[in-house]
Amino acid sequence: MTAGRQTAWWAAILIGFVLSVYLLRDMLLPFVVGMGVAYLFDPLADRLERIGLNRTMATTVITCFAFVLFLVILVVLVPMIVEQSAALLNQMPEYANRAAEMMRTLVYDIQQAAELRGVEVSEAEKEDAIRRYAEQAIDFFGQLAGNMLRGGVAVLNFVSLLVITPVVAFYLLLDWDRMVAAIGRWLPREHADEIKTVAREIDRTLAGFIRGQGTVCITLVIYYAVLLELTGLNFGFLIGLFSGLLSFIPFVGAIFGAVASIGLAVVQFGFEGIWLIVAVAVIYVVGQLLEAYVLTPKLVGNKVGLHPVWVMFGVLAGGVLFGFVGMLLALPVSAVIGVLARHGLQRYMASRLYDPENPV
Repeated sequence: MTAGRQTAWWAAILIGFVLSVYLLRDMLLPFVVGMGVAYLFDPLADRLERIGLNRTMATTVITCFAFVLFLVILVVLVPMIVEQSAALLNQMPEYANRAAEMMRTLVYDIQQAAELRGVEVSEAEKEDAIRRYAEQAIDFFGQLAGNMLRGGVAVLNFVSLLVITPVVAFYLLLDWDRMVAAIGRWLPREHADEIKTVAREIDRTLAGFIRGQGTVCITLVIYYAVLLELTGLNFGFLIGLFSGLLSFIPFVGAIFGAVASIGLAVVQFGFEGIWLIVAVAVIYVVGQLLEAYVLTPKLVGNKVGLHPVWVMFGVLAGGVLFGFVGMLLALPVSAVIGVLARHGLQRYMASRLYDPENPV
């Protein structure tokens, strides 16, 4: 095959793969998670093999350990999560009415200040503005409650799909080495060594990122959940839990947590509790600084090697194209693209296309 035909062949395969992911994005989550679990535990399975266990026994031991750990997490965390979620849904109408009343008071104070400056505001205009803003506030919280309810259904669906994930992870972990060896045999012989070199660099990048970012998420879960509970914020544990877990996707966890917790603090404490609202805001500011300047540099470091702008672009593009699965995979995929781009740049600068006098 000519170089042009080879390029067309691999481009067609890539386009077909991306199109398949796009069309099947709603059902891929358990398979993506299962593949991630298998990839994460493959080094442990290799170590167990080196101490005398066969691959089937090593996979079984790891799967049982992960299952027991998952059960412990369910027993400890799920009752609290369910309790706080149910309480939040029950109290949502009360929060909506309280927010509407706060909006009424705020609008009334603003219009009184306008009258003091000589701006005449009729009673009808006052009532119309108060009614309009109150309706907007109620609609906002009603939509928020609806979204949370749909999110709860999605969580239940996700939990039901967790039945698939352990099965996928078990069989992928069992056959991981054989699959890697088979793929190695399929590689074009002329470029096999070079492809394996790039694959090893991608493996180091992804392994360092996943382990480091996982540790960052666990640390942030503990930080947000404990401190939000200490402020007295209702459902602080629930919000802190999701803020920390969503931190695996850059910027999403902090934005979600800050908006949810500060908005809830305003409604719960009112303007009389301004210092508690400020305390909640400070928790997220300090959390972002802790993540950006302490946790990520020490635990993740330069393993990914991506510019922050490229990270933001990757997350947004993944979300737009593939939904939540796309956002989840955005940074690992961006890291792979970064490795390939750096390798391609090295090849370009070592070629005659860059320097006509280059002997290569």
